[in-house]
Amino acid sequence: MTPTLSRRAVLAVATVAASAVLLGCSTDVDQTTPRQQYEFTGATPVATVVEEAVRAPAPSFDGELLDGTPFESSSLDGDVAVINFWGSWCAPCRVETPEFQAVYVDVADQGVQFLGIDVKDERQLAIAFVDSVGATYPSLFDPRGEVALAFRGFPANVVPSTILLDRQGRVAAVYAGAVRGEDLRTAVALLLDEGAA
Repeated sequence: MTPTLSRRAVLAVATVAASAVLLGCSTDVDQTTPRQQYEFTGATPVATVVEEAVRAPAPSFDGELLDGTPFESSSLDGDVAVINFWGSWCAPCRVETPEFQAVYVDVADQGVQFLGIDVKDERQLAIAFVDSVGATYPSLFDPRGEVALAFRGFPANVVPSTILLDRQGRVAAVYAGAVRGEDLRTAVALLLDEGAA
């Protein structure tokens, strides 16, 4: 009789374990419904944006621009926003930033804001970098990577990387790695088209 009880005990444990796994699966992030707050679940293919129905609001953040001016993310409200994480020490950023600057010049008057986030850097080196590549859009000085941490789960160690926000302040795309100017232009155009009617 002991073997039968042992089998029942094993069966009971297996049933509880299976239930726990199924319950756990049901709490995973659902890619088809919107979330209340943004949480990184994976990079977006370049030149694309995620569907509006599943976008989540970006977190609020603040800090100081390279020139010492205070900055609050609420100043991006109502516009499409391109948030680019970079560093003066980042070789791909030397190629990407001038391409972003070219897109910025073309779309700034269409309700698109650009914000650089300078990470793991020294202010003097960052200012010299911006001057050398000709970037005229503002950059937040964030040597400790606090902005990246605000975007829960965002891969803060991947530099360069870019986050796009739609006009409602929702995360519309996250690109891990360098982005070509033409791909950025395509994605920004998709977001601008959403407001056109």
